[in-house]
Amino acid sequence: MRKMKTIMSLAAAAALAGILLTGCSTEADEKTTTAAETTTAAATEAASGTETEAEKTEGGALAGKKISVMTPYLTSVTTNQMAGFIKNNLEAEGAEVFVIDTANDFAELASRIEDVVSSGTDGIVLVSADPNQVANQLTEAFDADIPVFGCDSGFIDGMQVNATSDNYQMGELIVRYLFDDLMGGKGTVIALTHRPHPGVVKRCEAFDDIIKEYPDIQLITEQHVPAEQPINDAEEITANLLTANPDKDSVTAIFAAWDEPAIGAAKALAEAGRD
Repeated sequence: MRKMKTIMSLAAAAALAGILLTGCSTEADEKTTTAAETTTAAATEAASGTETEAEKTEGGALAGKKISVMTPYLTSVTTNQMAGFIKNNLEAEGAEVFVIDTANDFAELASRIEDVVSSGTDGIVLVSADPNQVANQLTEAFDADIPVFGCDSGFIDGMQVNATSDNYQMGELIVRYLFDDLMGGKGTVIALTHRPHPGVVKRCEAFDDIIKEYPDIQLITEQHVPAEQPINDAEEITANLLTANPDKDSVTAIFAAWDEPAIGAAKALAEAGRD
């Protein structure tokens, strides 16, 4: 949780800096800031003590600015927390923040981006959404000199920064622990995924790569878990798969690419007496 708060603080700080400096920056290379880089930056800033309350403008550095925090995944606990951290940090600087959720609908997300661009938002923070899926709409923001920031999103040219963790490495750590320590290098596994999410797909790619190294581990099936009710949906999916594989040892393990499907899978396993 502490690391996630640091990442979210960086995203808010990036939004603050970008909005204040819009029109003064030069064209930059792709920028994706990882958690390790974030921690270093935060430590450096804390040590330097360069920013004081006295140095902030009256009413907050973002007083009068309107910021759009946009995501298709607000029902996700983690995404909700991230959006909340960003909103609180930006409001502390005086900004008026609008959190916009499109309930897993990327067409609606594209439409809402067009809306906030046309209404003259001062900045967009894209949370847990692949910018490639709304690239045309984000281009409209770039053309209007509206800074766009990613938080646990991907990155496309024109964005200021994407603050995220190393999701591929996270996937590697999880999968190797599962395959080596828990499964002993053999058995069967079910994968619960959601590849449209830019962070989750990196963990899934780690799973894809690593399972090739384990000839004695068989993938039974990969199941997409919708984002709206991931705990309930994962519980139902898992229950159905356990019914289809009734022998107690027929399913050795379940890989969940993020936390909420893991909760649902655990509930189904407990209910079936297969935990």
